[in-house]
Amino acid sequence: MKRMKKKHGVAALLLLLAAVIFFGWYTFGILNRTVEGKKDSIKLGLDLAGGVSITYEVVGDTPTTEQLDDTVTKLKTRIENDLGKESTTEANVYKVGDRRVAVEIPGVSDANALLEQLGTPGNLYFINATGKDGSANYEMDSKGEYKLAEGKTIDSLKKDGSIILTGSSIKSADGGYSSDSTTGNQKPIVQLSLNKKGTKAFADATSKAVGSTIGIYYDGKFLSVPRVNEAITGGQCEISGMKDIDEAKSLASYIRIGGLDIQIKELQSEVVGASLGTDALSTSLIAAGIGLLIVMVFMLLMYRILGAAADLALILYTELIVCILYWFGITLTLPGVAGIILGIGMAVDANVIIFSRIKEEIGIGHSVGSSIDAGFNKAMSAILDGNVTTLIAAAVLGVIGTGTVKGFAITLAIGVLLSLFSAVLISKLIVRSIFAVGCKNEKAYGKTVYDKTLNFMSKTKIFFTASILVIAIGIGAMIVNGVSGNKPLAYSLEFAGGTATTVKMNKNYTVDEINKEIVPVVAKTIGSNDIQTQAVDQDSSIVIKTQTLSLEKREKLNTALEKNFGVKEKNISSRNISAMIGKEMRHNSTIAVIVSVFFMLIYIWFRFKDIRFGSSAIIALAHDVLVTITVYAVLRLSVGSAFIACVLTIIGYSVNDTIVIFDRIRENLADLTKDKKGDYEVLKTLSDNSITETISRSLSTSFTTAVMVLMLLILGVSTIKEFALPLLVGVLCGTYSSICIATELWLLMHKKDAKVQAKQKITSKKSKMKSEFEM
Repeated sequence: MKRMKKKHGVAALLLLLAAVIFFGWYTFGILNRTVEGKKDSIKLGLDLAGGVSITYEVVGDTPTTEQLDDTVTKLKTRIENDLGKESTTEANVYKVGDRRVAVEIPGVSDANALLEQLGTPGNLYFINATGKDGSANYEMDSKGEYKLAEGKTIDSLKKDGSIILTGSSIKSADGGYSSDSTTGNQKPIVQLSLNKKGTKAFADATSKAVGSTIGIYYDGKFLSVPRVNEAITGGQCEISGMKDIDEAKSLASYIRIGGLDIQIKELQSEVVGASLGTDALSTSLIAAGIGLLIVMVFMLLMYRILGAAADLALILYTELIVCILYWFGITLTLPGVAGIILGIGMAVDANVIIFSRIKEEIGIGHSVGSSIDAGFNKAMSAILDGNVTTLIAAAVLGVIGTGTVKGFAITLAIGVLLSLFSAVLISKLIVRSIFAVGCKNEKAYGKTVYDKTLNFMSKTKIFFTASILVIAIGIGAMIVNGVSGNKPLAYSLEFAGGTATTVKMNKNYTVDEINKEIVPVVAKTIGSNDIQTQAVDQDSSIVIKTQTLSLEKREKLNTALEKNFGVKEKNISSRNISAMIGKEMRHNSTIAVIVSVFFMLIYIWFRFKDIRFGSSAIIALAHDVLVTITVYAVLRLSVGSAFIACVLTIIGYSVNDTIVIFDRIRENLADLTKDKKGDYEVLKTLSDNSITETISRSLSTSFTTAVMVLMLLILGVSTIKEFALPLLVGVLCGTYSSICIATELWLLMHKKDAKVQAKQKITSKKSKMKSEFEM
C-alpha cells in the first residue's frame, strides 16, 4: 500500500491533536452544564435528573387510535397547565402499545404533587354567558383572554343552572373547512355532534342565547367563546372564527379530550429525588474517568507506541460519544451511562485485535510498514463479525426493551458503531502517521513470537466438568430457594410488582439498626409488615420494598421519614410497578434472548459457512448466561430490567470474544489441504494454535472491559452495582467460555463427524466385499 509522506503524517497528527483538544474543551463544557443542571446540556433521564415517570393503562375495552391520541394530548395539556410550557420542554408523553400512555418529566421539584394532578381528569363545560340573575358568568381580562367572572366557580355555575353541557354529551368533534355562504371562500370550522340528551339541552340553551355567546371551558381555562347566530336543534353545529385549520383541529381535539369516556389507571410510577440523580451522575462520571485512565496506562505498557495511538483514538472516541448524545438530543439514563462505560472497554477490543496482528507480523520477520498494513487487513473480518453480533443484541434490546433498557441499547449501539469508526479510520490514520514521521524501529511496536503452543484441547473434560458443576450449583440454589418458600430468583419490582422507596439517610445504618429503627416506622405508616430492606454499600442510602402503595401512602411515608430521621424529601425516590408489568417483562425478556440468539446463529452460520461454528458459539453463550443466572440465584441479586440488559450484553460480548478465535481457526483452516481438514488430530493441533495466537488479545480485552465495569461496581450507586456485579462475572465468564468451551465444542463436533464418516466408510467397504463375494 502507498506510504504516507512525512509532511502528511505530521499534518495528520497535528490535526488529530487539535481535534482532541477542541472536542475535549467542547465536551467539558457539555458535561459541566449537565452536572450543573443547565438547559443547554445532555438530556437526562429521571434516574439522573430526578422527576416523575408514570405509565397509565386504559380500563375496559381497547380504545380507538383517536381516543389514545386524545389521551396523550390530554396529559400534555395537564402538564403544561400545571407547570407551564417553558419548564416542561423535556416532558415526554407517548403511546405504549394500543392501551397505554407513558409520561416522563425530568427535573420536577414536587413530583408527588404532579402525580396527583395528572391523575385528576379534566372536565369540559359549555357555559351560558349570564346566570339566572343576569350577571356575567365570564369576562375578558387585561390580556384579552376570557376567565370566569369574579366570584364565579364551576360549582356555583352548576347550582345556578348555567352549565349547558358537559363533555359526556359530545359524540364527536372534528376540525375541517366549510364554504362561506356569502363569499364562497373556505373557512376553518369545528363540526360538533351531540348525543340525544345533549341535543335537547343545547336546543333549549341556544334558542335563548341567539345573539349572545356560549363559553367552552376545559381544565381551568376557556378554549373558545363562540357567538350563537341561531338556535341549534338538530344535534349538529359548527364553531367558526378560527384563524386557520390548525387552530380548528386543536379546538376539536380539546373538546374530544373533555368528552373522553375512557378511564385510565396507574400501572407504574416512579419518583426520583433530584439529589439521588445528581449523585448517580457524578459517581458514574468518576468511575468512567478512573477506568479510562487505567485502560490507557495498560495500553501503553502492553503495546508501546501502538498503545499511545490507541489512547489518542480512545480519548477522541469518548469525546465523540458525549457530543453525539448532546447533538442528537438522546436522553441519557443510568443504564445508558453503564452502556457508554462498557462501550469504552469494548472499544479497546478492535485496537487490541489490530495491534496483536501487527506484533505477530513483525514477529515472523515482516517489516514494520508491511506489518501495519497486514495487521489492519487481517483483523478486519474479526472486528466486523464481533461488532455485528453485539449490535444484534443492542438492536433486540432497542426493539423489545422499554424505558432504561432501551436507553442502554441506544448508547451501546452508538458505542459499537463509533468504535468501528475509531479503529478502522482514526487508529489507522494515527498509526500510519506515526510511521510516516519516522518511528520505524520494530522495538517501538513490539513483536510476538509463538515459541510454545498452549495445550487446551487435552483439558476439555476438566473445563466441561467445572462448568457443569457451577451451573448445577445455580440450579440447586434455585431449587433450595423455591423449597424454602422464596421464588427461585429474587424478582425485583419490575417482575413482581410493588413499591420501592430509596432514601438517602443522614448516616450509615447497619442491617440491625434498619430492622429496629426504620422498619417499625415504615410498617406503622403503611399498615403492613410485608417489608424488605436493603442497605447500599459505601453509601448512606437504603431501599425499602413494600406492597404497592397509593400516592397518599407514599406521601405519608415521605413525611414519616422526614419527621423521624430528618431526611429531606429531595433525597427520597419511590417507584410503583404493577405485577402485570412484571409478567410482561418476563415474557419480553425471554423473547429478547431467543430472538437475539436466533439472529446471531444465522449470522455466524452465514459468515463462517459452517453450522458447527454457530452452534458452538451459541452453546458457549448459553453457558455464560447460565453461569450469570447462578450468580443471581446464589447471591439473591434483584432480577429486573437491568437483568435483561445484563444478559443480552453478555451474549453480545461472549459471541464477540468467541468469533475472534473462530476467525483465526477459519484462517488457519484455509492453509490446510482438503484431506487434512477432516483429520481430528490435525484439527486438535490447529485449535490449540488458534487459541495460543489469540489468547493475548482475549485477556487484554477482558481486562480493559472488566476494569470499566469494576469501576462501576466500586463507585456506582446501588442501581448500577446490581447491574455491574453480574456483568463483571459475565465478562470474565465470556472470556473463559471462548477459550475453554466454544473451541472445544467445535472440535468435539468434528470428532463426532469423523467417527460417523469412518463408520460409513467401513460399512460401505463391507457392503462392497459382500457384493463381490455373492457374485
